[in-house]
Amino acid sequence: MITDLRSDTFTKPSPAMLEAMFKAPVGDDVFGEDPSVNELEAMAAEMFGMQAALFCPTGTMTNQIGIKCHTQPGDEVICDKMSHVYIYEGGGIAFNSGSQVKALEGDRGRISAQQVLEAINPEDVHKAHTSLVSLENTANRGGGSCYEFEDFQLIKEICLKNSLGLHLDGARLMNAIVAKGESPLAYGEVFDSISVCLSKGLGTPIGSVLLGKFDFIKKARRVRKVFGGGMRQAGYMAAAGIYALQNNIDRLAEDHLHAHQVAEALLKKDFIGRILPVETNIIIFEVKDSYTAKEFCDRLKLDDILCLPISATQVRMVFHLDVLPPMVKKLVEVIESM
Repeated sequence: MITDLRSDTFTKPSPAMLEAMFKAPVGDDVFGEDPSVNELEAMAAEMFGMQAALFCPTGTMTNQIGIKCHTQPGDEVICDKMSHVYIYEGGGIAFNSGSQVKALEGDRGRISAQQVLEAINPEDVHKAHTSLVSLENTANRGGGSCYEFEDFQLIKEICLKNSLGLHLDGARLMNAIVAKGESPLAYGEVFDSISVCLSKGLGTPIGSVLLGKFDFIKKARRVRKVFGGGMRQAGYMAAAGIYALQNNIDRLAEDHLHAHQVAEALLKKDFIGRILPVETNIIIFEVKDSYTAKEFCDRLKLDDILCLPISATQVRMVFHLDVLPPMVKKLVEVIESM
């Protein structure tokens, strides 16, 4: 059996999730008549204390819709230089919103309120109009790092004082909430919009929800249509999201435990360099001397273990619900044998 650690996007629906999908009542979501989609959107909005939600095929789409709804062409978006919205969404901020990015040098993908304050452009016709701050929690390229909630509150104060929108790319937000013992309701009080993926650690085959106020989501629904994201009998997919929100959140702690167990094994090897602090389900580490990143991954592949070289010297492992304890035990044994 293959252990796939390349991403938590490789999860497959469990038999129980498939059963929920099979039995889902459906309609036409573009007409607003799919009961399963409506249930998912209401459930997600209530969970975060937000007024409304919009179900979309992907997290990239929910991020890009959110950014477009917050900005006008010629605006500027503040984010960390490693943000997914900046480096992994195909230049979408420029293409979809006609806005540019001010990318900041943060700490493992996290930026501070002081950095945000200093990055806001003055009222000057020579400068782009700063309109939005976009944060990512957990931060993928930060090794699954989590913000302290107080930092969100400080950034929110800056946004309020300067009439800026505050968007959260919460692709792995549930991982942060579980790891930090936080409440989704607290996030709804701070952010103007939140994107939450259902297709990573939560285990659905597709889907993400965008959360915000009624007027914001009404606008987002129109943008989704323009982007080609209006789906018809989407309830089959929404049913997987409903199942995930009801059953797959608390179990994320197991993925975090597995990541810590493997990180401990890696720390003992002299060919392993810096390991980013492991907070959730992602490990990013350097290899040196005996291996390049590709060679390390090729060695694990001989034992049916897949992981991802993200640079010449860095490897990423991502743990998820399809990585079972016996697989983790085998991975640790293989690392110890190297």
